[in-house]
Amino acid sequence: MIEYERWLSADLSDKDLTKELLSVKGNEEEIRDRFYRDLEFGTAGLRGVIGAGTNRMNVYTVAKATQGLSNYLLKHSGGKQQSVAIAYDSRNKGVMFAEISASVLAANGIKAYLYSELMPTPALSWAVRYLKCDAGICVTASHNPAKYNGYKAYGSDGCQITSDMADGITNEINSLDIFADIKYADFNKAESEGLIEYIKPEVADAFLDAVYAQSLYKDVNGLKVVYTPLNGAGKKCATRILNRIGVTDITIVPEQSEPDGNFPTAPYPNPEFEEALRLGIELSKKVKPDLLLATDPDSDRVGTAVEQNGEYVLPTGNEIGVLLLDFMTKMKKENGTLSDTPVAVTTIVSTDMVDPVAAEYGVRIERCLTGFKFIGDIIADLESRGREKDYILGFEESYGYLPGGYVRDKDAVAASMLICEMASYYKNRDMSLMDAMEELYKKHGYYLNDTLNFAFEGEEGMNEMNAIMENLRKNPPAEIAGIKVISASDYGTSIKTENGAESEITLPKSNVLQYMLEGGGKFTVRPSGTEPKIKIYLSAKAPTREAALAVIEQMKAAVDGILKK
Repeated sequence: MIEYERWLSADLSDKDLTKELLSVKGNEEEIRDRFYRDLEFGTAGLRGVIGAGTNRMNVYTVAKATQGLSNYLLKHSGGKQQSVAIAYDSRNKGVMFAEISASVLAANGIKAYLYSELMPTPALSWAVRYLKCDAGICVTASHNPAKYNGYKAYGSDGCQITSDMADGITNEINSLDIFADIKYADFNKAESEGLIEYIKPEVADAFLDAVYAQSLYKDVNGLKVVYTPLNGAGKKCATRILNRIGVTDITIVPEQSEPDGNFPTAPYPNPEFEEALRLGIELSKKVKPDLLLATDPDSDRVGTAVEQNGEYVLPTGNEIGVLLLDFMTKMKKENGTLSDTPVAVTTIVSTDMVDPVAAEYGVRIERCLTGFKFIGDIIADLESRGREKDYILGFEESYGYLPGGYVRDKDAVAASMLICEMASYYKNRDMSLMDAMEELYKKHGYYLNDTLNFAFEGEEGMNEMNAIMENLRKNPPAEIAGIKVISASDYGTSIKTENGAESEITLPKSNVLQYMLEGGGKFTVRPSGTEPKIKIYLSAKAPTREAALAVIEQMKAAVDGILKK
């Protein structure tokens, strides 16, 4: 309550915050939720509900994070002038948060390069590298509901920051008073002095040139596409790159064409979910395209829908990842650009179907933790050893793909381009993407996957999540849905247990529990790093689709019994 009163008595620059504080006066539960903790800063930066309080996204929590970043950069600068690139998407308060970040950086003598219009997240990763910046900030909450915004922090390599850097910035943030210790520069004055500079259009042009360089199949004439940017940042870059490869018959979902942080027609603007694609599918039934594409608000993820036997089917992120790996490797082999030691990267929760597909082409699969920064680290390692041409594709099951090392984050602009090329390749063979996927299933077996989400709101929810994970660690299951657990991996303790023997997991520590099952299935429990929820990843392998689906349903039925405190 003391902090609430301090905020209420302060002369807040964003008057929406004062109105909100007054509206909850006397409501202890509402006040506590806004002030019971500071919004946590981590490798994903900040993410939270927009509003007043220390546990909310607002100009003060953003400014405090930027002051912490500034202090960290200056301590590690070695006397060198520091610079930071900033981007934002269509989220509410996005421009305000980007500009306040720039003014705090400028007040600390750090040059801020700011995009003058909303841009996809991968364009921020590109700008960091292109402009040789020391860090980057992207104001986005990705695919979260409209009430959220966020602040992704990037290192000089264009990857989201490392754990060590996040810890260093967090220490700086924790040493600051949110009102007394933040430096602000007058935005216009800082711009006139050269400490704030708008990023020139040539930077975005160069980004699209780098995306186009990943193109693998030129015969795309006649492909018909319905596209929705879900009221986000993707439209300009996505349509430019599709036009460039020859895809010009593009119908954009009109209700979702323009930026709108309220996402009025897709309250949860996540292309993983059919509801977000509902208007696109309705339009597709009239327009009859070969493909529906949907990019999320910051355009780092892309979902698809394909007409199959009169119905629109949504390939999963795993299926598109497998199809892209097969297609890209096949094209590189045909055009003579496949290296002798090719590498593809995916995560521990993504499909194991990549293994037989990769083996067919002699591709080595590397696995990492969830989070594209870990895929970026593997790309950087390959590059440091002169093996950048070995890298083919990195993907996450959550609809994130990156076909080259030009940026170090997932890129829906490049993925949209390659998905269109892939759809054209199969269309020219009288096949849909789902026909191609079915062929791969018949060849390698049916690897089916599903994801369950369990929300835990507020302080009580956080405590419940922690209790569930603690109980699973103390009481690991010997079987799941009647299927024997053959190994258990605790990425939080870095210990894998198999046949009673323990071995070390060499990946970084992460709060993830994974159980490998007899028959090739796996069951993974992971609290989200960006939302108050636990995600359960279910994987099954069987000779037929029906058998694999039956195993998935068995696991679903067993989840409640496993997630007990």
